[in-house]
Amino acid sequence: MKLESDTFDELDLRLLNALEVNGRASFSRIGAVLGVSDQTVARRYRRLCAEGGLRVVAVRDAERLGQDQWTLRLRCVPDSAAAVSDALARRPDTSWIGIASGGTEVIFGTRPRSPGDRDDLLLGKLPRTPRVMEIRAYQMLHRFDGGPSGWLRKSGVLTAAETAALAPEHRAAPGTTARVDPEDEPLLAVLERDGRAGYPELRRATGRSESAVKRRLAALLASGAVYIDVEYHSETLGYPVFALLWITTTPAGLHSVGEALAAHPQIAHAAATAGPANLIATVVVRRTADLYAYLSGPLGRLDGVQHVEASPFLRRVKQLTYRPKTVG
Repeated sequence: MKLESDTFDELDLRLLNALEVNGRASFSRIGAVLGVSDQTVARRYRRLCAEGGLRVVAVRDAERLGQDQWTLRLRCVPDSAAAVSDALARRPDTSWIGIASGGTEVIFGTRPRSPGDRDDLLLGKLPRTPRVMEIRAYQMLHRFDGGPSGWLRKSGVLTAAETAALAPEHRAAPGTTARVDPEDEPLLAVLERDGRAGYPELRRATGRSESAVKRRLAALLASGAVYIDVEYHSETLGYPVFALLWITTTPAGLHSVGEALAAHPQIAHAAATAGPANLIATVVVRRTADLYAYLSGPLGRLDGVQHVEASPFLRRVKQLTYRPKTVG
């Protein structure tokens, strides 16, 4: 991955990749792997937060928890997409929101906590919103890429040995039972704001002992119920073009196309869905010419692909658990 930024350099990219591998690793541990001092890591981290939109946050893995995940496309009346997206951004069950299609479409991801919450949104509030002209809903069936596996791992800026040295002690294993208990909510409330929050802060927030907090967080991470994610403004690294791809494949080609997408460096997320398209993917590239090259090249050459629609984002309104201060 080639960095094109006037502000950040290769070390910044390596630091971001290190945080994707282990978002709670100490600055001293990251510095030892990257070959720099912990003071340098801390300084770069603060600048990435201030100028690159970096946030390290805990995310509940809806797939591992057996919860519904939906992507919705709302076609809105002219000049209303911003108001609709702002209203959706205030909902705790929306995880990301973007405006596309020349400003007439709002696309967002939602993770309803219960069937009642899902029905309230899909059958209640959205159909009664006069500014929403059309609703298309896609339920996620299987994740091929994204979630706990970060996009920057495809950059190759960290070697396999560096990645192994940074890997967290507690990693999710297939088949592990994942659940979040009611008593975990105070712990997760802090980590969803700051995934690097220290154990003293977590102890104060939960009323548990520090050792109990360490054990429970380790259990949540090991089960896959929660993972530590990294969010940043890709445009500050020279990758400002962000688009959703709505892909229709043959039934027999669904899995092979999804697996192929997961290996493409341009793809940050890919999932099989139930809805008008049976695959949704997120592509991140440097310029629109690169988007064309990807659509006509690596994607277009895949056997089983029947139809592709691309929705470049004009603006990202919400990412993970916060709304970015700057958008591009």
